[in-house]
Amino acid sequence: MPAAHRPGLQVDSGLTIPESELTWRFSRSSGPGGQGVNTADSRAELVWDVAGSATLSPLQRERLLERLGNRVVDGVLTISASEHREQLRNRNAARARLAAVVADALRPPSPTRRPTKPSRGSKERRLTAKKRRTDVKRMRRPPQD
Repeated sequence: MPAAHRPGLQVDSGLTIPESELTWRFSRSSGPGGQGVNTADSRAELVWDVAGSATLSPLQRERLLERLGNRVVDGVLTISASEHREQLRNRNAARARLAAVVADALRPPSPTRRPTKPSRGSKERRLTAKKRRTDVKRMRRPPQD
């Protein structure tokens, strides 16, 4: 199916946000567009209610609200795009940005690093290098009587 006819925003293989949950707002853009009276509302804002979404599992909702804590206001995530002159291109940019932000926030956390000790060989190499450096600096000193 082409992207224009898909019934929602594909975030990843396991999650598609339906169009019914997405809300658009348009306003005058401060970005490119030039002067004149024939300016269009080219700035696009894509609004998605994360807290009220029916497509998310409780784990996904919790992870999104936790990781996007500073971007989500009252359970609502807002993505705005105003870098293009045309509204359609800003709409596509906002959709892509929303998909990227949500996919990044849903990615499972990386495993914690297990601390390891330096090997005996690496300790010995470090100490011999230190001794060598000490000898070099001692040879550079003026002779002591």
